[in-house]
Amino acid sequence: MGKVLTSAIKAKERPISRIEAEAGTDIKQCYQCGKCSAGCPVAFAMDYTPRQIIRLLQMGMTDEALNAESIWICATCETCSARCPRGVDIASLMDALRREALRQGKITDKKIAVFNRAFLNGVKNFGRSYEAGVLLQHNLLTRQFFKDAELGLPMMRKGKVSLFPEKIKARNEIKKIFERAERMRGE
Repeated sequence: MGKVLTSAIKAKERPISRIEAEAGTDIKQCYQCGKCSAGCPVAFAMDYTPRQIIRLLQMGMTDEALNAESIWICATCETCSARCPRGVDIASLMDALRREALRQGKITDKKIAVFNRAFLNGVKNFGRSYEAGVLLQHNLLTRQFFKDAELGLPMMRKGKVSLFPEKIKARNEIKKIFERAERMRGE
């Protein structure tokens, strides 16, 4: 009976260990102080706060964490990581959870995966986010052709969004990073 329980616990720990390794952080360091959640600018929209996501992982509830909308709402602003007194890189952990959810096909709303891909394509091609391109690609692929179209012109007038992408100087270096990441994933 002990061997069965031990192997079941170890089986649950494997995905968590992989996620921790990918994020470069140790969830056991978290003692649930709540500073990450208190500083999170999008916690109000999350189903689980950053602290609760870590607690789910600490309790071996990986599937619940991977199915949480919070990992997709996280803006990866790194406020949580900067505030953590134990050095847990929560922003990196959320990013690793998103990648694991994509690998396992745990996305209930396919629009999220399309948005994620559109955003990453913009960064890969221009070295930074290209908001208009993300919106256009997302709307085309999700067949929501005119979704949020009324916001474009007012945002352009205020200088919040540009019609054309801004490019950074070292775009080739960014592409190399993406290529290396794809090789590491075996794509």
